[in-house]
Amino acid sequence: MSTNDQPETPDDGSDEEISREEAEELIEEIERRRSLKGLAALAVAIIGISFSLFQMWLAAKSFTSSVWVPFVGQWTISLQLLQANAIHVAFALVLTFLMFPASMGNGFVVRNLGRIVPAISARFGDANPVTRVADAVRGFFRWLILDPDRSRVTPFDIVCMVVAGLSALYFLTDFPEIQRMRVFGLEAGRTFPEILAELGVPFADAIFGSIPILNEYSYAFIMGVLGVLLVLEATRRTLGLPLMIIVASFIVYARWGYLISGNTPFLGVLAIPELTWPDIVQNLWYNTENGVFGIPVTVSVQFIYIFILFGAFLEMSGAGQWFIDLAYAATGKRKGGPAKASILASGFMGTISGSSIANTVTTGAFTIPLMKRSGYSPEFSGAVESSASSGGQILPPVMGAAAFLMVQYTATPFRDIIILATIPAVVFFFGVWVMVHLKATQENIGGLTDVEMVPLREHMKRGWFYLVPIFLLLYYLIIERLSVSRSAWFTLVALTALIAFVSAYSKETRGVLFGVSAVIVGAELLSHVLFGVAVTGALTGAGGAGVPFGQAVDIVLSRIGWYAMAASAITLVARPGVQAEFLELNPTVQDAAEAAGEKTGRNLGENQLFRLGTFVVKSMDEGARTAVPVVVAVAAAGIIPGVISVSGLGPNLTSLLLDLSGGSIVVMLVVTAIASIILGMGMPTTVTYIILISMLATPLVRFGIPELAAHLFILYFGVIADITPPVAVAAYAASGVAKSDPFETGVKAFSLSLNKAIVPFAFVLAPGIVLLRQKANAADLPLRERYRVVNFGDLAELSYSIPEILVPVVGVFLGVIALGATVIGTLYTSVTRLERTGFALSALLLMAPRLLSTSVFDLLGLVGVSVSVEGLILDLTLRGIGLLIFVVLVVRNRRQAAAEATQIEETEAAEESTEPA
Repeated sequence: MSTNDQPETPDDGSDEEISREEAEELIEEIERRRSLKGLAALAVAIIGISFSLFQMWLAAKSFTSSVWVPFVGQWTISLQLLQANAIHVAFALVLTFLMFPASMGNGFVVRNLGRIVPAISARFGDANPVTRVADAVRGFFRWLILDPDRSRVTPFDIVCMVVAGLSALYFLTDFPEIQRMRVFGLEAGRTFPEILAELGVPFADAIFGSIPILNEYSYAFIMGVLGVLLVLEATRRTLGLPLMIIVASFIVYARWGYLISGNTPFLGVLAIPELTWPDIVQNLWYNTENGVFGIPVTVSVQFIYIFILFGAFLEMSGAGQWFIDLAYAATGKRKGGPAKASILASGFMGTISGSSIANTVTTGAFTIPLMKRSGYSPEFSGAVESSASSGGQILPPVMGAAAFLMVQYTATPFRDIIILATIPAVVFFFGVWVMVHLKATQENIGGLTDVEMVPLREHMKRGWFYLVPIFLLLYYLIIERLSVSRSAWFTLVALTALIAFVSAYSKETRGVLFGVSAVIVGAELLSHVLFGVAVTGALTGAGGAGVPFGQAVDIVLSRIGWYAMAASAITLVARPGVQAEFLELNPTVQDAAEAAGEKTGRNLGENQLFRLGTFVVKSMDEGARTAVPVVVAVAAAGIIPGVISVSGLGPNLTSLLLDLSGGSIVVMLVVTAIASIILGMGMPTTVTYIILISMLATPLVRFGIPELAAHLFILYFGVIADITPPVAVAAYAASGVAKSDPFETGVKAFSLSLNKAIVPFAFVLAPGIVLLRQKANAADLPLRERYRVVNFGDLAELSYSIPEILVPVVGVFLGVIALGATVIGTLYTSVTRLERTGFALSALLLMAPRLLSTSVFDLLGLVGVSVSVEGLILDLTLRGIGLLIFVVLVVRNRRQAAAEATQIEETEAAEESTEPA
């Protein structure tokens, strides 16, 4: 596509958009997912849909509900939290062993084992029996485990799936025994032969009683050990060997950490009491406070999954592409428009997906080629996309899975988390926006032409309804103050009803659609007024006394989404060939509908009702696939706080970190930031967050940092890890789309996200930036309870809000502009090295002055010099100095740009005057 105000670049084919299939293949390659077909693909779909249905049932009915079953009557289903968590993890484990190969044959261990047979052959010859036996053993293990093409389910996978299913079944069928063992220990449980004997299996004791491990240890202990091993194996497959080793190391430490002497310098604080294997397994596998089924998995069951499902429904509805087009309609004509549109599109997609990789590839498949065509380099284009996409996890209202963990760990309502995270998220995206604008100024990159643009008003008319679920979610969370799970569930129902209604709406069907809707709503309203129940209840004789009209209206309005679905389905049955006027479902939905039609020999792809059903089913399937790595991550990461809790390590670890920091808050923050980035390389942000808040949150709070700010600090640096070399998974994904150098793309992505590394220091030292205020009686409260989210009264108190909120927030935004000039080297015109240094200093003083002043005071303290200054006054003074430097440099740069422009005009005028007439 051509652009304005810049020369055309040669078309070498490197900037062509990649297809949706290529994008999916790239994601599968990066995440090492299988590309399954046939029966295996069907199994993944069925299990994934079942997983989503289970979670939807929990969101709608909670853990106890009654279901009417024909010929049976009311059937009460009740699950304990531990049972629900176990089923949740079992689903994820089964899908992991289906979707991710155990080995592709290119790992370090497999490669070295593969050298054994050639070495034996070289020594004894191919015909030697030893060589033949070794070759047969190698063939057996390859058949058992290897999947080099990521295309087949191995026997080892099947065994793992069966064991995962048995572990969940044990929680469902023998929960009373599990409850007893919480008191008496795992040794009090029945053995495997005893269980088989109770089930009537003949010769159970004779066959299995002679096997020592089955006869000496309880079945609960064996299943617990196997369950933990399955979680470690699933972690290795989905998240990589490093995380599995870290988690396994904590388990080993729980068992043998008592060997560390308490008298050892520094390491002595890691000494713990001796724990037996049954004690460890009981705390890691049969506990909802810590371990595999602890708080992280509980949050996944109650919050994370339903939001992932909401995102999948929104994505499959076509909202993703509509948001991308909206971004281009809003910003495409501006200077550097494609890159700015990429930032907006990635932000919009961040409300749908919390995955940096998926966001980068799906959005980048469209945005990166446009950026390259407009004049940005491949590395810079990939860096913009990966940097913006990584911000999806910190952008309200949905954010990523770690935000829901923050809700649970800090006992803070999610609406407060949204308020807390909004300003830093806006600052981040504004910072990337500034940098791409400055780069466009530097490279003279224009925007898209009118021919390539869809008018914003026309685009809004065709898809405004995609914004409704987002605003509805905010309404439920902030206005209605509903719980996170209920808000997500109601929004999901509303989204499905909205898509169903739009799917059935056209010029030909709108009369029928509105008529059927009116009949359904009227009948329900009348039934409640006359009989006090819905129409179905009245027809089965379950009615009684009616309810007042106002109450009936409230009941009917609360179910309006279901009525809209029913009216839409009836309309589509009557007019199956209707084409939705405004709805364009995700192409994946259309492909699935057409594939089903080919298999059945019917043209189902043209049937709108079937497409709508496919949309619902495909959304549940995609939601489950997306959730699997997240569930495995929280299950594995939960082991670490579980070990810290059962071993009593927490207080000792806090003391060690406080000693190592030397009492310096700057040192503690820097250590936390570095640990977050290193640990987060190649790992999900969720895992990084769980591990680090278990070890570092308490020391940060001990320094007087608000607990919420400390948690958000850790979250931000966990997100930065996705675009930090040398791993930089999001940048690596972007380089695959941009066909650029991965390392250079990662370096540029990190530089574009540099404000994301400075802003966390700013808000932990100036909590007003994240709208936190110290309580009036803070001195009498525990450290974790001394701060609260500001309210309108606080904002109206100008003596507080101006110095503590307004000035720091304005300073951060101005500092981001200064930082952009520092990184890009351009403002209105090019910036010299000296000016860059000045802009860098002004950025630091405007954004985080206390970081500089505290560092100086700490250094002075090392030489015995003590300085006492009122913090707020010093903060305002340093920001004022930073503002002065910034203004001077900006004015000077603007004058220089004006002078250069004048010189160019004079040169052009002189050239024109010397041309012959």
